[in-house]
Amino acid sequence: MTSPYIPGPQGWQPAQPQAGAWQDPNAAQWQQGWPAVQQPAAQQPAQPQPVQPQPVQPQWQQPAGAWAEPAGTWQGAAPRGSWQGAPAQDGFGAGPGEIVPVDEFADDFASVLENSSVHRSTIGCIVPAYNEAESIADVIQSLLAQSRVPDVIHIVVNNTSDDTVKIASEFSGPHEVETELGLQFTEVFVHDIGKNPDKKVGALNYGYALVEGYDYLLGVDGDTTADRRAVEYLENEAVADSRIGGISAIYTIDDRPIKGFIAKWLIAGQRTQFAAFNMQNLLRGRNMAVLGGQFSIFSTTALRDIMKENHQNSPWVKDSEVEDSLLSLQIKSAGYLTKISPFARADVGGMTTLKGYDAQQVKWTYGAIELMWPGQRGDTKGQPFHPNLRLRWFEQFSMLTNFFVRVAFITLLIASLSINAFVFSPWWLIPPLVAAGLNFRMARAMEKSNGRDLAFAMLMFPAEIFMWIRISHFIRSWTRFLSKKKVDNWALQARAEKGGVSFGHWTPFIILAIVAIAIAVIWNLLDPVTQSAILWVGWPIVGVVTVLQTLTMAIKLFQRHQGYKV
Repeated sequence: MTSPYIPGPQGWQPAQPQAGAWQDPNAAQWQQGWPAVQQPAAQQPAQPQPVQPQPVQPQWQQPAGAWAEPAGTWQGAAPRGSWQGAPAQDGFGAGPGEIVPVDEFADDFASVLENSSVHRSTIGCIVPAYNEAESIADVIQSLLAQSRVPDVIHIVVNNTSDDTVKIASEFSGPHEVETELGLQFTEVFVHDIGKNPDKKVGALNYGYALVEGYDYLLGVDGDTTADRRAVEYLENEAVADSRIGGISAIYTIDDRPIKGFIAKWLIAGQRTQFAAFNMQNLLRGRNMAVLGGQFSIFSTTALRDIMKENHQNSPWVKDSEVEDSLLSLQIKSAGYLTKISPFARADVGGMTTLKGYDAQQVKWTYGAIELMWPGQRGDTKGQPFHPNLRLRWFEQFSMLTNFFVRVAFITLLIASLSINAFVFSPWWLIPPLVAAGLNFRMARAMEKSNGRDLAFAMLMFPAEIFMWIRISHFIRSWTRFLSKKKVDNWALQARAEKGGVSFGHWTPFIILAIVAIAIAVIWNLLDPVTQSAILWVGWPIVGVVTVLQTLTMAIKLFQRHQGYKV
């Protein structure tokens, strides 16, 4: 059965032979049903050159009125990867319109891909930078060294008082990069937007206006460097699934350049904190609760959708302490997925002082509480039941439990010793041992764990002191939120990072000491019967809560990590 149409260079075309095309020398036998078409030579369409040029042959001699094949063109062979008439076999030839696939189609298709652009999507990279003179060069070099280089890189410097602009400008201009994916081109632009009241949010929105026409926006912090295939991994997964609105890399902190005992201890704690957060997200279907701006890729289609849905002129809003968390919630609410990549990795900047770490954590926790707490506060609406906030609720409840168990245990222990009613039980050693085992397993789950990470987990005391520091952030954040005190947490963090004088991070410990003294005075005023009754009720309550907390840690300890490394 024949078809009146066959595929051709311009799509489906009539099966009738065209002038300049090859046909069987015996075409006169079937020409009666298919009248030949004769065209002047000047009007004949250009013919593709064969893969293997054929020697010049004499022109076919056709009956009068038939077409003639010009010398040196196709001689009975179709171009590789096309369709041609079936050759005559056993006296039967392919009639007009019979189409047969050429076996070399796959090879020809591969050759087309080799000669085409190595990327099917476009990526615009935004790097908001505030006083990043120490790290901005490494960040730009990391981007230029990627196996998949962003198509454009915009460094948006704001409110800076150091040499960030000068150092970044040394990389401005076009760059040609040869990678295993082929020759790639990009250009680096440096924008000094001066004093910007919206800080990082303003820089991000400024950058978005520059790359909104690209398929993806890659957000990179001014102190974050990534493994050389990070962009490639993020792009591949985002392109493969159009439901993905944003996908984040796995974050950690490079502790090799860190100097000083306190700084190394703080970085070890933060590395463990990042590892636990990343692992939780990976094991929850790789659903990322927060698409951190440190190194995440966003679909610009998703960003346009959330802007339209929320009546915004830009993706990031300035009235939230945690702009990344709010944007992640909006992307999820718009029907997109927020994911974490199991392969892409990035090293972020860590806090090396107690003041800096305190200011950062209080800002993050305060912003998270605003998003979780029901009701309307200014322009921020709490969404307590949002799927992306479930992990946040769990973190807050976990910190509350840690605070209660520790304070209650120390209080009851001192009270028992004061009236000689203390009795040691070996069972009390189980919770700290399980906690140490969980920290040790998390350290082993790190992609680049070292001896300091293992010591932090196994010695217990470094991790325990670090937990008290985190509890102080928890207390300060909730106290500030419940007091409805309006403060600029961005400014407080910037001041702390600059090394300004501040003792706010010691406030929870000072208050705790005052409360402890007050409890001790009140305890000594009670009669022995009342003291015994308090101990008789208090110890069982602490015991039950501790058992439940220990069971939760044990479940995590023996939970399969499914091969993930953080």
